Amino acid sequence: MISLLAVLGLLSGAATIRGPAAPPPRLITTESLAALLATDSVTVIDVRQSWTSYLQNHLPNAAWLNIETLRSTNAGLPFQLYPAESYAQILSRVGVRPARPVVVYSAGDQFDIDATFATWLIAGFAEVPVYLLDGGYAKWELEARPLTQHYPRSDAKPRRLDTRSFRLSTASLEEVKAAAGNPAILLVDARPPEQYHGSAGAQLRRGHIPGAINHPWRDNLEKHDLTLVWKPLDALRESYTSLGVTPDKDVIVYCNSSTEASHVFFALRFLLGYPKVRIYSGAWSEWAEREELPVEQ
Repeated sequence: MISLLAVLGLLSGAATIRGPAAPPPRLITTESLAALLATDSVTVIDVRQSWTSYLQNHLPNAAWLNIETLRSTNAGLPFQLYPAESYAQILSRVGVRPARPVVVYSAGDQFDIDATFATWLIAGFAEVPVYLLDGGYAKWELEARPLTQHYPRSDAKPRRLDTRSFRLSTASLEEVKAAAGNPAILLVDARPPEQYHGSAGAQLRRGHIPGAINHPWRDNLEKHDLTLVWKPLDALRESYTSLGVTPDKDVIVYCNSSTEASHVFFALRFLLGYPKVRIYSGAWSEWAEREELPVEQ
């Protein structure tokens, strides 16, 4: 979890943070963010699902981003990603700038996946340092920290993000199919156990991709003072390695629509530093609809 000193160090060298690339995304505490807001050198993005919640109150200087503007149907398949140019336009409208730190927060608790999904996409632009607020809005509010109904003011002529630097670690349907039977590649299902085992689910078929192991995204979190926060790194590492999810593996994570998978991706790639982690962007929504593909329960 990033400290206030580390964040302020980034700000003091904002012109050279990325140099070609910024550090990987990290967690930031409510305490550190509160101090950072006083510097007026950070972009804060609210990805809570309800726009009325944002209008009622939000963190100071936070811009609202509807998470569903970050994906759409492509060739009939829902929940798919846009090209880099689309993200450059969308993110510039909420204040994302080259070399300027960004802090993303969701409602917290069961909606923490919205924040990790947005963080994953923003981090696709190599020049943007991005952080995830641990505990989200729920923890901030519980601690009686400042809230506002005022909207942020942004630059009239913002610097555009460099789409040439945009990279996302994704896996295609063909790559997931090829992973079957390959001991060097590990499929991780980030959905709740009942969906993994096939007793629940909204898709055409229920169950999981053959050979996949289940690490529900919620297992990344623990209860602390009535809110859910991220587990300490040692506990997080143990929860994965105990299932055989080790750094030497090529890990492909999936869920229903990439949001839950982004939470596991954040844990493995950004917090634990696993070198080879990808998200199957077609997700279970694609696999389950292809009736010729095998399913396990």
